[in-house]
Amino acid sequence: MSALIHYESSVDEATVKYLEQTETVFSSSNATCDFARWLQWYAFDVIGAITYSKRHGFIDKVKDVDGMVRYLGWLFSYVAPNPIIRILDRFDLNPFSFAVVKFAKARMSERLTAIDEAKSNGHLDSTPSVGRGDLLSMFLKAKEASPTFFHDGRVLTLAVSMAFAGSETTGISLAAVFYYLIKNPKKYCRLVQEIDDAAGLGLIEERPSGLISWAESQKLPYLDACIKEAFRLHPATGLLLERVVPPHGAEICSEYIPGGTIVGCNAWVIHRRPEVFGEDVDVYRPERWLEVFLADPGQEWKLHNAWFVRQLNFDVTFKIRDRSVSKTDGDKYET
Repeated sequence: MSALIHYESSVDEATVKYLEQTETVFSSSNATCDFARWLQWYAFDVIGAITYSKRHGFIDKVKDVDGMVRYLGWLFSYVAPNPIIRILDRFDLNPFSFAVVKFAKARMSERLTAIDEAKSNGHLDSTPSVGRGDLLSMFLKAKEASPTFFHDGRVLTLAVSMAFAGSETTGISLAAVFYYLIKNPKKYCRLVQEIDDAAGLGLIEERPSGLISWAESQKLPYLDACIKEAFRLHPATGLLLERVVPPHGAEICSEYIPGGTIVGCNAWVIHRRPEVFGEDVDVYRPERWLEVFLADPGQEWKLHNAWFVRQLNFDVTFKIRDRSVSKTDGDKYET
């Protein structure tokens, strides 16, 4: 995590814009928001910022730019149940080319041109300085060190994979955190109380943006518990995380598994083991992590498992929070 702190300013810039657009587009008109989709757009733009120092434009344009998210949703739904795609990948015959790749190629071309221009002006070690040290800069720096291994194709693959999988899992995880808090108003109020108390004690800096830094968030144990509990109940990946047994074989759960066998565990099963989390495994209870040993509140969301478990029917409305509300009057906090 310490390495990611370097990108906090890029995340903050995207977050400020996201909050502004949320107020302008949804809150001011009391319009209903497809929150899961809106959060995925945010995740896409954040990843664009830390990968290329350039957002994709979802937040600014308030739309699915070039149909990237729609295409990824279709792609995962198609690929997940179709093993033939693995065979095509093995022979480099995968026919899919989409806007995410085009965006990555454009940013890579821009960056290589900027690096060449900088070097022509006498800046010999220009790679890390161009692009504010974003991930693409790091990938290109690795290419300079090992050009045979980190060829242009591999650099492009790394950049595309950030948006390809990173936006989906990040958006899903953020949606889970907000969903369970909105569905459990008492937990939501307790979290708001913790934040207010921390601000009152000077543990959180008062900023015009209202943002909390990563370092400050580490002083909020109930926030940490709410995030962990949401991740427990809704892990982003819905299929097995596969591993290959070593050639000599392995003993798993008292069973000998021959070498070369593909094995895996489903996080949705592991996260609901009562012997680990207690008998109330289906209940959202952040407090379990602190122990030693919506538009329609009645509507349940729907889940779609296509490798990543996307959420549907997570519609909300927004209202700007009155921060002058008494800290002791928690039941007045609005969701």
